[in-house]
Amino acid sequence: MDVAKYTKQFILPSERCMDWADRSMIERAPVWCSVDLRDGNQALIEPMGLETKIEFFNLLVEIGFREIEVGFPAASETEFEFLRALIERGLIPDTVTIQVLTQAREHIIKRTFEAIRGAKNVIVHVYNSTSVAQREQVFRKDKEQIKKIAVDGAALLKRLTDDAGERYRFEYSPESFTGTEPEYALEVCNAVLDVWQPTADRKAIVNLPATVENAMPHVYAQQIEYMHKHLKHRQNVVLSLHPHNDRGCGVASAEFGLLAGADRVEGTLFGNGERTGNCDVVTLAMNMYSQGVDPGLDFSNMPYLASLYQTYTNMHISPRQPYAGELVFAAFSGSHQDAIAKGMRFREETGRTVWDVPYLPIDPKDVGREYDSDVIRINSQSGKGGVGYILEHNYGIKLPARMKEAMGYAVKHESDVRHKELKAPEIFEVFGRRFLMPRPHFDLGEVHYRQENGITAIIEVLEGEKRTVVEATGNGRLDAVSNALKRHFGVAYNLTGYEQHALSSGSFAQAISYLGVETRERVFWGAGEHSDITNASVLALVSALNNLLDA
Repeated sequence: MDVAKYTKQFILPSERCMDWADRSMIERAPVWCSVDLRDGNQALIEPMGLETKIEFFNLLVEIGFREIEVGFPAASETEFEFLRALIERGLIPDTVTIQVLTQAREHIIKRTFEAIRGAKNVIVHVYNSTSVAQREQVFRKDKEQIKKIAVDGAALLKRLTDDAGERYRFEYSPESFTGTEPEYALEVCNAVLDVWQPTADRKAIVNLPATVENAMPHVYAQQIEYMHKHLKHRQNVVLSLHPHNDRGCGVASAEFGLLAGADRVEGTLFGNGERTGNCDVVTLAMNMYSQGVDPGLDFSNMPYLASLYQTYTNMHISPRQPYAGELVFAAFSGSHQDAIAKGMRFREETGRTVWDVPYLPIDPKDVGREYDSDVIRINSQSGKGGVGYILEHNYGIKLPARMKEAMGYAVKHESDVRHKELKAPEIFEVFGRRFLMPRPHFDLGEVHYRQENGITAIIEVLEGEKRTVVEATGNGRLDAVSNALKRHFGVAYNLTGYEQHALSSGSFAQAISYLGVETRERVFWGAGEHSDITNASVLALVSALNNLLDA
């Protein structure tokens, strides 16, 4: 690795442009423009076919995009035919503006105008490269020659639009903007705007792309703020961003650029695009959502959206992709699970409306995710809080605080032995096997009571084929049964942690009881389920004592 070959490739404005740094958050959503069908599609290993692109277009409309760049129609017959299909089949809603991309070259611009014939709302997006590297290495032209390409292209757009009797809107991009001297980029953009003379009812778009992200986001923000302050006709110009993600900062660059005065963002779903991709519109929009700003895009069914996106593009969404990945809300850590469970319980108890649950930046339900299957995920790293949450929210089982620890260890052991995450039914199976129905040593047959100097229990102890009737007295039915079992097995323990609650309501309601039998060394837990609370408590005692005898 030879670091000496690298140097900074960005150029800061000649004046200080740091007003954006005094703003702490984005207060309103930008105008969104999806470039999935152009920038995103051209970056796919296998570009989408006609019908797939139409389905994707419909999905973008469904999400709420009102500006969609549909392609580079002069680039190929496939691109041209797709645009014609949208127009001729009447697939473009009146509320949606399509955008088409063209280089600032005469024959390409004219072919583009052939493609958009008959469309109602159109943005014609013209570009040419302005960076130092492109001027010197690719075009080998000076600044005036590069500016002339932009101006001539802008003039041709205006003339062809006037000749067609249309009111197409115009967009100009100084490609490789971040590698261009800000003062020169401003000079070129202003020259283009002087040709177009934008008005309040027909605004022009100046799009400033980080074609290759070559600096930290705060540098992009300063460049954007400089343009924002000095563009001509600024009140009639929509200042647009088009960040790429070469340094992994595409979303941050967009956020800083919006703070710096931009009005619009071009990006793709999940950041698909050349090299490391474009700005991820899903992440950017959901970041706003998490701060109480309505992004104006509907991501309420993220699993559905992610599934369609992967089908259309054959791209893979990382399990850790913000807001959309399979694991982004998942908590495996015991301490995280405990905090989430307590936070959720606190919301229920207090009726809190503001979302501030620990470890969850947004409510997973807002994007179509479920708490029990998506948030609390159980493996060998999990703890008692998460296990308790799964049992309560899936099965209504509310373990006593001390019993949660024993259940947590049981599940951790199971996950460790099986080397896998445990789903809710598997966790319930562990609970049943370890605490609800463990009967390796004995069970009870008939149990009778009589009231005589307290309560006397007459119990039938079943040990395989052996049946033994034992009798003992206690201060209640459970205590009497316990004393009888102590006598029979010759064990000493105290009852502890006794709790019970209903599992269902109505005339056939089931009750569940929990209790521990505590020796000098430890507590052994059991649970019992029955329509009669006393019988449920006795069954819990039987389970707990079986666990003691099994130790």
